[in-house]
Amino acid sequence: MIEIAGQRYEWGDPLVIAALSGAAILVVIFILLIMAVRAAGRSARMAAPLSQQMQIMGGHVQQLGAGQEQLRGGLQTVSDTQANAQAQMIQSMEARLASVQQNMQDRLADNAAKSARSLAEMQERMSETLHGSSKQTTTSLTQLQERLASIDKAQDNITKLSGDVLSLQDILSNKQTRGAFGEIQLTDIVSKALPTDSYALQATLSNGKRADCLIHLPNPPGPIVIDSKFPLEAYEALRRAKTEIELKAAAAQMKVAVRAHINAISDKYILEGETADGALMFLPSEAVYAELHANFPELVRYGFDCRVWIVSPTTCMATLNTMRAILKDARMREQAGAIRKTLKQLHRDVELVVSRVDKLNTHFGQARADLDGIGTAAERAGKRAARLDNFDFEELTPEESVNVVPLTKPEG
Repeated sequence: MIEIAGQRYEWGDPLVIAALSGAAILVVIFILLIMAVRAAGRSARMAAPLSQQMQIMGGHVQQLGAGQEQLRGGLQTVSDTQANAQAQMIQSMEARLASVQQNMQDRLADNAAKSARSLAEMQERMSETLHGSSKQTTTSLTQLQERLASIDKAQDNITKLSGDVLSLQDILSNKQTRGAFGEIQLTDIVSKALPTDSYALQATLSNGKRADCLIHLPNPPGPIVIDSKFPLEAYEALRRAKTEIELKAAAAQMKVAVRAHINAISDKYILEGETADGALMFLPSEAVYAELHANFPELVRYGFDCRVWIVSPTTCMATLNTMRAILKDARMREQAGAIRKTLKQLHRDVELVVSRVDKLNTHFGQARADLDGIGTAAERAGKRAARLDNFDFEELTPEESVNVVPLTKPEG
C-alpha cells in the first residue's frame, strides 16, 4: 500500500502501476542520457546525431512529463472522486447508522413498554392469584375450624354416648332396673300403636297380680296381658361360652330361665272369664328373640302349648297393629245401630230434598211461562205503538177501519 497526497493506493491499483511504469521510463531515459553524454565524449562525430537524438529524447521527455502531469491530474481526480465517494458513503453510513440506531431505540422503547405492561399484568395476576389463594386459604381454614368444631361436638356426643352405654350396662346388670327398662320400652311401643283408652299400664287383676300392660280387646278373645321379661344373664352366658361344656351349661340355663318366665306368665295372667285365653311375653331385645327362634325352637313351641306367645319389639308392633284393627272393627260394630239410624235419617232428608226440588222446578216452569207471556204481550204492544207513530202515512186495513172515528162536519 502506498500513500500519495493523503490518499492510500494498493500496489495492484492501475494508477499505481502506470505511475511506476512512468518512473521506470524516466530512470531508463536518465541512464540513456548519461550513456549518451559519455558516448559524446568518445565520438565527436556522433555529436550531431546524438544532439538530434537528445532533442528527440527531450521531446519525448517533455511528452513523458506532460503524460506524467496528466497522470498526476488523473490521480488527483481519481483521489478526489474517491474522497467524495468515501465522504458520501460515510454520510450514507452515518445516516443508516442513525436510522438503525433510531429503529433500535424505538424497538427498545417498545420492548421496554411491552415488558412494563407484561410485568404489570404479571404483578396484577400474581396479586389476584395471591388474593384468591389467601381467600381460599381463609375459606379452607374456616371450613377446617367448622369441621374441628363438628369433630369436637361429635367427640362430646361420643363421650356422652359412652356414658349412656355405661349407664345402660349398669341398668341391664340389675334385674329390677332391667325390668323397668323393658317396661319403658313396652310402654313406648304400646302408646304409639294403640289409642290411650284401649290399654292400661300396671293393671291389677282379680288374683292381685299386676300386669305390665293390659289390652282391652272385645270378646272374643277378651283382654290380653303383655308382660315384659328379659333373660339377659342366660343369654350373656350363652354368648360367652367357648367350650362345649360351657355352651351346654349356658343352653340349659337359657331353657330354665325362659321356661320359668313362660310358666309365670301362664299362671299369673291367663284367667278364665277375665282375660283372653293367652298372653304375650315381651322380649325387649331382638337378639334374644332371634336366638330363641334360631337355636331353641322347643321353647317357642312350649310357649305355644302354654298359650304364651313370645314377641320382640318388631313383632310386638305388628301384633299391636293387628289388635288396633280388631278394636276398630269392634267399635264399628258397636256403632252399627247408630250408623244405620243415621243413614235412615239421611235417606229421609234426601227424599225431602228431592220433593222440594220437584216443587221448585214446577214453580220455575210457571215463572218461565209467565215470562214468555209477558214477552209476547210486550212485543205486541211495541208493534201497536209503532203503528200509532206512523198513523198519517199508513193505510188502515178493513179490519182496523171499523175502529176509527170518522171525521164529519157538525150539524148546524
